[in-house]
Amino acid sequence: MTSAPPIDHSPQVSSADPADFSEPSSRDEEWRFTPLDDFRIFFQQSPAGDVRAADAPYVSNIPIADLRSTWVASDLPTAVARAGSQQAVLVTIPNDAVLHEPLRVALVASADLAHEHVEIVFGHHARATILIEQPEHGFVSGSIVLRAGDGSQVNLVNAVDGARDRSMLLHVHVQVGRDAHVTSTQVSLGTASLRVTSSVGYDGPGGRADMLGAFLADDGQFMEHRLFVHHDQPQCASNVVYKGALSGASTHTVWVGDVLVRREATAIDTYEINRNLLLTEGARADSVPNLELETGDIVSAGHASATGRFDDDQLFYLQSRGIPANDARQLVVRGFFAEILSHVEDPHWRTDVMARITSRLGMEHLHDEFGHDEPDG
Repeated sequence: MTSAPPIDHSPQVSSADPADFSEPSSRDEEWRFTPLDDFRIFFQQSPAGDVRAADAPYVSNIPIADLRSTWVASDLPTAVARAGSQQAVLVTIPNDAVLHEPLRVALVASADLAHEHVEIVFGHHARATILIEQPEHGFVSGSIVLRAGDGSQVNLVNAVDGARDRSMLLHVHVQVGRDAHVTSTQVSLGTASLRVTSSVGYDGPGGRADMLGAFLADDGQFMEHRLFVHHDQPQCASNVVYKGALSGASTHTVWVGDVLVRREATAIDTYEINRNLLLTEGARADSVPNLELETGDIVSAGHASATGRFDDDQLFYLQSRGIPANDARQLVVRGFFAEILSHVEDPHWRTDVMARITSRLGMEHLHDEFGHDEPDG
């Protein structure tokens, strides 16, 4: 176990042993927004199944004891999942390999309660897009760990669209190699309660991480997305852009973005923004951007947050061209997500995600009339 003095937003405890963590409470800063009862099933060590994927080129299921991973959990539920996992899904992209088609990894839970560990390893100068599709059924907790080798180009998409009576808790960690570029996109549509914690670390100068997110919450869903970007290497960059749309009186989303720039991380460039679009009265979006600088020797650093309703000018423009008001509002939502989904390189998968959003918004006829196969905007 390693500990750090509580002087910043970095994790205070990192350990593989669940006994080193106390059970989360609403008094803890990192859990104060979370409905703990929805996730309590993940706080105790209980018999559970595993999450697996079909064996395929670059993808294998291995005993977790055979996995070589330097990542260590930083909260109780993730440590419980790691300690309880028997199997891991391993995705390996060799040095200098270039995958011209996205690699889709569909995960399946072997039991109603299941632990997940996905390890993605990119060799030096490898290039590929990985699409992770989370299980549709089951209560699932665990982690995705991505290690991007020096000079690699990585596009990772993690999609959650599970059953609406289940909960999911995930930690996504991205380790960026020297001169590597990682684009990690989180797409959150399903489950009743979802909490995704993402973290970024750097192994050397020149690394860049683009952390993107799109989430659509309705009918009382709870979704929480937390990010921690740890700049401790010089001449690196990070860009965080998360967009969410909410409807329903009891719907609640949380976005917390923490960027910590250490004294030695000179000449870095970082920015984070969260935008939330409220579609109905009563929906609640909490948004907390944090930026901590231990050095002033940087290229640029900033953060922003905005929560509001539709842009009246956009609505007027669409209505002036004969589009009914309700259809215009729904088209604005579709365009709202286009910036994020445009980074997904698989056009069929991108079209499928937009179709799910279209269906959730009750605008299937607009997809046929206006939508084509690509996001608007």
